[in-house]
Amino acid sequence: MIDPVADLHAALTSAVAGLTGGEVPDLALERPANPEHGDYATSVAMRLAPLLGKSPRDIAQELAGVVEGLPTIASVEIAGPGFLNLRLSHDWYRSTLTEMLAAGSEFGRHDRIAGAETLVEFVSANPTGDLTIGSARNAAYGDCVSRLLDFAGQKVTREYYFNDAGNQITLFGQSVRARRLGEEIPEGGYPGDEILEVANALDLADDAPLDDWTARGVAVMIDRIRTGLERMRVTFDLWTSEQTLHSSGAVTAAIERARSEGHVFEQDGATWLRTTTFGDDKDRVLLKADGETTYFAADLAYIDLKFKRGATRAIYVLGADHHGYIQRLKAGAACLGLDADAVEVLIYQLVTVSGERMGKRRGNVITLNELAEAIGVDAARYFLVERSHDQMLDIDLDLAVENSSKNPVYYVQYAHARCQSILRKAVEEGLAVEGVGSSHVPEGPEMTLVRRLAEWPDVVATAAELRAPHRIVTWVHELAADFHAFHHDLYVLHEDADTRAFRLSAVRATGEALTRALGLIGVEAPDRM
Repeated sequence: MIDPVADLHAALTSAVAGLTGGEVPDLALERPANPEHGDYATSVAMRLAPLLGKSPRDIAQELAGVVEGLPTIASVEIAGPGFLNLRLSHDWYRSTLTEMLAAGSEFGRHDRIAGAETLVEFVSANPTGDLTIGSARNAAYGDCVSRLLDFAGQKVTREYYFNDAGNQITLFGQSVRARRLGEEIPEGGYPGDEILEVANALDLADDAPLDDWTARGVAVMIDRIRTGLERMRVTFDLWTSEQTLHSSGAVTAAIERARSEGHVFEQDGATWLRTTTFGDDKDRVLLKADGETTYFAADLAYIDLKFKRGATRAIYVLGADHHGYIQRLKAGAACLGLDADAVEVLIYQLVTVSGERMGKRRGNVITLNELAEAIGVDAARYFLVERSHDQMLDIDLDLAVENSSKNPVYYVQYAHARCQSILRKAVEEGLAVEGVGSSHVPEGPEMTLVRRLAEWPDVVATAAELRAPHRIVTWVHELAADFHAFHHDLYVLHEDADTRAFRLSAVRATGEALTRALGLIGVEAPDRM
């Protein structure tokens, strides 16, 4: 995989190894906040001092002599107690741009990892009403994690698991029938307007059995949920019904598998799973004394099913009120003889809204569809993953629709549109837009932009590893800022052909990078605004 920064790191590591005889501590290569301190800096001399028994500055002097000979390095400056401030050669900037453009949409993508099959289960809200804004965050986050893992070389399957069994589903069916017949909704039932819409969509006789109202109502609600998610650019490979786990015998089979592993026991007439053996805070009931299965029994069967399908890792995306499920699900896998570490539970925090666009509506009373209608899909997707999933999130609805640089979505998308506008103008004027030139000496804004572009492989790999799409959001905003500064300070369609070639190449690379990164968070990159 093409990775200019990693190649630079490897060259520096090799140079340090030549000085130490092979042992190399972490270089801690970083971009200084102050451009006067070079393009990159490293404190490796201070890390080597205990190993070599010399002062950091003496080591830095020796390293400088070696590093200055590298073709990618233009100059080295020793600062402070032994920092090495590095300035990259002009050839590095040209070759980096060339490599990025040659890689195109594949820049930063990993080759397929043999045998790595990850199943990501997310949203999975019960089909008893429209998805709320909390489920919208689950959807955006889970979909972005799936996109990142795919980009990182894994085979990803997206799954929605819906509960269509148990008392709440019975109440749903009763509520649908009651709304249709104009009767009182049962206690604990569902009074939402969408329930009446579902009821009116059913072609059922008034005296149809409750099971028909329930099953047909669930099917209509699942279609509503699917349509809303697709509007948010979220699709699933599998839609799995809890009821099928029971009817297929999967629940019974999972219990027997755990029994054969020695982790099932009987107590007080009930059947239990000894999850405390694997760190759970208490053992879990699988079958009640009256023979009724518990929700966890279905959870156990579902874990079993995930790995029987061939998954090597099962990721769950759950809300903040499911924190106790982390160890419970891992313990369930271990009781089945599976690798508990292959079960990963990602917990996202609550989301609220501010601003006046929803009138008196606030917080989680807003549905996914209302959010998309209020601010558009691009803004909804962007803001829903703007912060780490383990942080509370508040979406400013008024800001999300503002056509100004204050709105981060507009700011980033405008950068892409501007890239395309420049490229169109170049073509209209008959100017070549291929090649980076051979003699142009990059100026400050150009170098800043190329260094930002070169960070992409590390940024996207880290985002995938940490399940952190907000890192992509941060990076695209920084890239947009660098591009806007570049465009403001420098004339792209310069009269000098070599200068123009380099700058147009930087514009092309920026446009491609924004398209690629925004695609990973499910946001469009418009050509015109």
